[in-house]
Amino acid sequence: MLASETLNLRRLIAQQGLTAGQVAAKTGLDRRTVRAVLSGSGKPHLRTIHRLAEGLGVSSDEFYVEPSQLAYRQFDRQTNPVAEEVIQEHPELFENWVLADFDELHSRFGAGGAMTREGVLEAVKAMNQRRIVHEKLAVLLESSNGELARTMIELLYEQTIVHDDRQQRTAAAAKRNGG
Repeated sequence: MLASETLNLRRLIAQQGLTAGQVAAKTGLDRRTVRAVLSGSGKPHLRTIHRLAEGLGVSSDEFYVEPSQLAYRQFDRQTNPVAEEVIQEHPELFENWVLADFDELHSRFGAGGAMTREGVLEAVKAMNQRRIVHEKLAVLLESSNGELARTMIELLYEQTIVHDDRQQRTAAAAKRNGG
């Protein structure tokens, strides 16, 4: 049985209409390396997967997707046609997005079914804002303030978890007591 890396590279090449030579050129990998991954001979290094992902414009995670997940993706895309329209109309909102981001957008739904145009735009803005916050957090964690940032995140996380847990226990107790 072929590894997921091989199957997914084949799928991505087919989707993008590329040859092994074109993949080598886009990724800077040697043609023999690309052919080896395509044939399933050996397990590719993580560096190779990273270079393939960058060259093909996808997340490295894309090489480890289980085939069963692909059916869900297709279903999500078909049930949210407005998302594709917004993507075509507003390409500037989707700079630096990877396939996983598009999958997340398509998997969302609105009240009663597929998202509206406004719902898609709202979801995209929220996802982009979250990306900005993640990027800032990554910088902070690598800075001289990294330890302070980690401590603050831990405190906020603990406060949130304890608070939510306390609320759930209070609600459950009230329900048991008929309140």
